[in-house]
Amino acid sequence: MSLGTDWTALKLELAYASGFWRLLEPSRGGAGIILKFERVRPARDTAFQPLRAHEITPQVLHRLIVKLTRWPFDIVSMDEACRRAQAPQRGRRFVALTFDGGTRDFVDYAWPLLSGHQVPFTVYLPSAFPDGVGRMWWLALEQIIARQDRINAVVDDVRRYFETADIAGKYQAYHYLNGWLRSLPQRELDRAIDDLCMRYDVDLAAVSRAAAMTWIDVAIFAGDPLATIGTSTLNYPVLALLDDATAKREMAMGKVVAEAALPAPPRHFAFPFGDTASFSSRDVAMAKTQGLASAVTSVPGVVMAGADMHALPRLAGDGRRSLRALRVLMAGVKL
Repeated sequence: MSLGTDWTALKLELAYASGFWRLLEPSRGGAGIILKFERVRPARDTAFQPLRAHEITPQVLHRLIVKLTRWPFDIVSMDEACRRAQAPQRGRRFVALTFDGGTRDFVDYAWPLLSGHQVPFTVYLPSAFPDGVGRMWWLALEQIIARQDRINAVVDDVRRYFETADIAGKYQAYHYLNGWLRSLPQRELDRAIDDLCMRYDVDLAAVSRAAAMTWIDVAIFAGDPLATIGTSTLNYPVLALLDDATAKREMAMGKVVAEAALPAPPRHFAFPFGDTASFSSRDVAMAKTQGLASAVTSVPGVVMAGADMHALPRLAGDGRRSLRALRVLMAGVKL
């Protein structure tokens, strides 16, 4: 955890202890909150976990659901969240539980808890992943760095070397290379990660298939009346780096493939990655033209009354953050 992350966590804990967030909540809490989760799986004792912030344990998810039933929120579906955001009424705010990435751990660990608690939830699927052809390159990059004491990559036509024998070096290499890969146009990204995987003997296709849920897995929860299944493009690219035609095709094909496999057409969408660098106003406009009821981002914040239904903020279920800190953020406090 970086010093910046430590300081932010400390400020949130102090804010909770002070109780000041309670005074701010009526004016800053908005109509409700959309919570974003990615992987839900048991804690691991591996020292190198660069994606730890994107994971929570089943125990934490269970405790959060219990807390939400006691806090002044109604746990609702995305359809209901959209209705309340567009026609807010005085009273309790909503919270919607959403899950990104389409990984198999959702079926193994999150689904049993959600089903047991009988709470609504939304899963956003990159449609190529259940077909077994998705490319979770960020997991392959993690494996490459975890296995090697030294790696190299050609970055901007210059070969760069990374010492990865110790944990600090591994984190530095991952942070740099992940940011670099995310900045590349899709074809260049594919070439770069394929080169790394070939030289360091990591099977990207096998890594992706092992992590992704299949359509058989999806069928386990797809018929649940509390389940909403949305899309997140076909191949999970950085939309902002695609030309207009390719971005539109990614959105449209993701929806078409999902429609063919699901009991009901998807009405909700999540921008891949979802931070401000990964999508633009063009992509928000495209989501509207696809006939989708909503599109969610990963931009942190609460949902204010009258929010743009196709650029909704979410609060991330950060695996390093306490439930006290999350409760402060859900009150609309910004740090």
